[in-house]
Amino acid sequence: MTGKPLRQKDYRAARRSTPESTAPAALAARLTARDRWLLRMLYEHQVLTSHQIAALGFTSRRVTRRRLLTLFRYGVISRFTPYRTSGTHPTHYVLATAGAQVLAAEEGLDLKELRWRADRAIGISLGIHLAHTVGVADWFTALATTARQRRDQTLGQWWSQTRCQRLWGDLVRPDAYGRWSVGDTTIEFFLEYDLGTENLGQLTRKLHGYSELAESTAITTPLLIWLPTTRRETNARRALHEIWRSLDNPAAVPIATAAADFDNPEPHQPGPAGRVWLPLDSEPGTGRVHLHQLTRRWPRLTPPTVPTADAEPGDAPLARQTILAAPTPVPPAEAGEQ
Repeated sequence: MTGKPLRQKDYRAARRSTPESTAPAALAARLTARDRWLLRMLYEHQVLTSHQIAALGFTSRRVTRRRLLTLFRYGVISRFTPYRTSGTHPTHYVLATAGAQVLAAEEGLDLKELRWRADRAIGISLGIHLAHTVGVADWFTALATTARQRRDQTLGQWWSQTRCQRLWGDLVRPDAYGRWSVGDTTIEFFLEYDLGTENLGQLTRKLHGYSELAESTAITTPLLIWLPTTRRETNARRALHEIWRSLDNPAAVPIATAAADFDNPEPHQPGPAGRVWLPLDSEPGTGRVHLHQLTRRWPRLTPPTVPTADAEPGDAPLARQTILAAPTPVPPAEAGEQ
């Protein structure tokens, strides 16, 4: 993308402007492949911050700001900044009506068939789950950032809580499902992202659902539990282990935990891809491992067989209709971007 950068006063004036009224058909010529990818990401994950969008799909925050401003003026995305008593939040972006219309038109659907509502999109800014939703997105953005820096690592899938609920909601409702690859090693997993705000009993009770899912599908999918502090992790592991041992087949529900404040011994590889994971069935004194190395700790792990984004809904056990295929976490490249 080329052009002179906006001067600061021009940028502030543009931020105060109202979105343009543009028909979906006219937008077709204006939206790039990466723009459409972003609309699908916002449909899938509900909300993304400017920092997350920049890390996932752009070369710099300046380029990100300029394109997001343009898309806002087209009316395909909307934005808000949550209130904080101190400091500032990054700008948060959600899908707007024109963006939903574009997606529906691309799929040959009516807007109602897309199961998207403007009031729900607006309600995200006021919802009690905003911090949790943004936290999950931060977690996967960290993985995607690692993958962008290392050619042998790939974040192949990132499915939202909504998609997981439609697929497996009769039994489990994970915060996300992902697929991570390093070289020839691939691990698929469910994520439970814990902010430390719920009773640990609420977390441990979920294990029975994961056990039932593994039994009904004959698929062993690891459960990763990310906690805010090592103290919370220690308490959670104690409670989880008690319930895990009582399952009919504990090996069918491999579990590993990690804490956000853990002092990673490899600072060059921070975040969830690093050596921060401790399997629940680890022997005392056993060290932590990288995310992809969990497959070595669980040698009987079922090879990846969870339905891909292109699979028909009927191919997935207990599946319900998912309206749009899940977008890949990696956007298409933009020609001539600077």
